Amino acid sequence: MGPIPLQRDTVQRPGTYVGQPEAQPVARTSLPGNPLAPAAARRFVRAALAEWTGLGLPAAVGFSDRLADDAVVVVDELVTNAVVHAGTTVELLFRLEEAAGNEAAALVLEVADHHPARSVRSERPGPLSAADRDGPAECGRGLQVVATLAERWGITYRTGLKTVWARLPVDDWTDAPDPAAEPELHAAELLAPSARRAVRDDADWAGRGALSFLAEASDLLAGQLDEDIVAALAGQLLVPRLGDWCAIWLQGEGGGPSAAPRLVRVWHADEDRTEQLRTVLEEEPLLLADEVGTGPVPVPWPLREGEGEGTALGFRMTSGDRTLGAVLLGREGATRVPHEVTALVEDFVRRVGLAVGAARAYTRQATISRVLQRGLLPSKVAEIPGVTSSLVYEPSDDGVVGGDFYDIFPCPGDRWCFVLGDVQGSGPEAAVVTGLARPWLRLLAREGFRVGEVLDRLNRLLLDDAMETAEAAALMVAAAGGQHLAEGGQHLREDGPQLPDGGQPRFLSLLYGEMVPLPGGGVRCTLASAGHPLPLLLRPDGTVRAAAEPQVLLGVVEDVAYESQSFDLAPGDSLLCVTDGVTERRSGPAMFDDGDGLARVLAGCAGLTAEGIADRIKRAVHEFAERPPDDDLALVVLQAR
Repeated sequence: MGPIPLQRDTVQRPGTYVGQPEAQPVARTSLPGNPLAPAAARRFVRAALAEWTGLGLPAAVGFSDRLADDAVVVVDELVTNAVVHAGTTVELLFRLEEAAGNEAAALVLEVADHHPARSVRSERPGPLSAADRDGPAECGRGLQVVATLAERWGITYRTGLKTVWARLPVDDWTDAPDPAAEPELHAAELLAPSARRAVRDDADWAGRGALSFLAEASDLLAGQLDEDIVAALAGQLLVPRLGDWCAIWLQGEGGGPSAAPRLVRVWHADEDRTEQLRTVLEEEPLLLADEVGTGPVPVPWPLREGEGEGTALGFRMTSGDRTLGAVLLGREGATRVPHEVTALVEDFVRRVGLAVGAARAYTRQATISRVLQRGLLPSKVAEIPGVTSSLVYEPSDDGVVGGDFYDIFPCPGDRWCFVLGDVQGSGPEAAVVTGLARPWLRLLAREGFRVGEVLDRLNRLLLDDAMETAEAAALMVAAAGGQHLAEGGQHLREDGPQLPDGGQPRFLSLLYGEMVPLPGGGVRCTLASAGHPLPLLLRPDGTVRAAAEPQVLLGVVEDVAYESQSFDLAPGDSLLCVTDGVTERRSGPAMFDDGDGLARVLAGCAGLTAEGIADRIKRAVHEFAERPPDDDLALVVLQAR
């Protein structure tokens, strides 16, 4: 999510009149009801504080780092609760109240959602649990934090709207920055997350700066898909905020030498000393036994005499029950590290471990997917005599095998077959169906079955395989104490393959055809579409028509006889075959193929080569919406010559 623009407004104080100078600065915005909203709200609050400081407002003199951190934590909690418990659009209002009468200057945050009937989760008294600290994206830390940091807070209900508000008094001006200082400099300090400030204040970690630091750190670590990048970010967050230097080791997966810890990152506040520190630490990796837990472990100061003295603490990095590595934090000139800091570092290292574990899981999945994709998709499609072909294939998830598949292969009798399919879903489940369908198609085609007969038999094979899977699952349920097996088996046979363990039936949309070269040029094409977007035939004069009739999906109905259509593809004619990742590409409520949108784009491709047509269609699909496609995209162009 990009920067959130500040919407400026003014709000009157009670007892004032329009035109009086006491009008209050207000920033407001709307946020989507998704996990990105808390991070956007935190950035929005910091930007508002920085802007008001830069304007030189009187109360802004009292803005301090601590107040900024408190405001960030409070808005994080309020927006998180709104997202988790309402899930609607969140309205955020942030205003500055100047001092008036007995009321000190204050920051007021108001977060509104559109589900007033659903109450905000209450929090039990006492210290935060591990689950509460784990992350605002799932459940937040609760309103106990808001009650601790705010001077006053409450909930206001209106028709169709629930607003939770909190009032934070502006810090005593005696503790604030020098009013004569450049406001732009102080504004820049407020805009920077506390995790990136270089000034160390251990007292600040007693429940205030710690929450802000962890919130900002979680944002930076979340979504990183490379464990080395996670380690690099962790080092930058720790130094110099919590230590003078740090080192991070990651253990490899599996056994043997590959599992030995490797020194991934060394970070020193004095960059000139980083390589010297790395040389020392490379001599012996930091190994912490499982028995030490995840708390701080004193480690002998690694630097040689004359290279500084201080305290070094090791922290075991874990994810679940697995040890992933270790973090070594050093403070020069210190004989001990306060408990507030060690507790914070322990919590931070736990988050780093979760991020490393997630990155490794993604890497494993991507590796498996690449192996699957090499096996499930042809490494090279065959060249059809007299036909030029062009293929576009883009899985929606980077590195994850998609549900779309394709093939072009020769068959006996001077026939050339082509396939474009789309399995319901994606990932391993879709890969299973693709792994069955593609070799079955080749086998049936090479046995000499006609186009319609190939689809009939493939449909029967999918239904039989799904039935066997469903019955095997039903037997497993029965063995574990399930009931009504007989009724369940009868239900499977009457209503089709419904998997009792909650799995999805194996539906498949497919476009299958064969081409036979003609003596005078061009090819004779016979094809059939089973629940698939219809192929389009483009003539050289720019006319476009559908080249098949719609028929039911494969793997749904038993008693169905698929029919095929035949036509000649003359030299210059082009056949476009696509999956629904093209036709159902969305931009808001509109789809790419609304009003025959695909046919209109194809009509403008007259005169282009097969590769030119494929490139123009792909570009049009991508340009149809600002967001990248969220479904697999596959298309094949076959042009007679």
